[in-house]
Amino acid sequence: MPRTELLAPLLLILAGAAQAPQSGVVAWVTDGDTFRLDSGERIRIAGIDAPETQPGNAKCRAELARGKDATGAAIALLKGRTVEIERVGRSYNRTVARVRLDGRDVATTLVQQGAANWWPRGKPKPNWCRR
Repeated sequence: MPRTELLAPLLLILAGAAQAPQSGVVAWVTDGDTFRLDSGERIRIAGIDAPETQPGNAKCRAELARGKDATGAAIALLKGRTVEIERVGRSYNRTVARVRLDGRDVATTLVQQGAANWWPRGKPKPNWCRR
């Protein structure tokens, strides 16, 4: 059997293993859509946007207030908990990942709680000042 025929299945197995979800403990919540694992890795939750918490990044006072609420919701949900992450990309020195907690999608939970909005890739960020 040629070596390429042996190598192709091995590469497929390794590619799948690299994509496998991993788990970690949430050590710190930065804001409503970003947290840090106990390993130090910064995670940005894929597919959502939460209001900004820094005056230089928020577009209005209402966004800052909503940002504090969103951060509180994310802290209550995630801090100290073990989450499963599936890395899907990188953004601003952060890993972008789909995140699950106890089998539930964290992005969906935060949107349902009103702490975040869906943010499809390539679309403008939600306007937190128009509410």
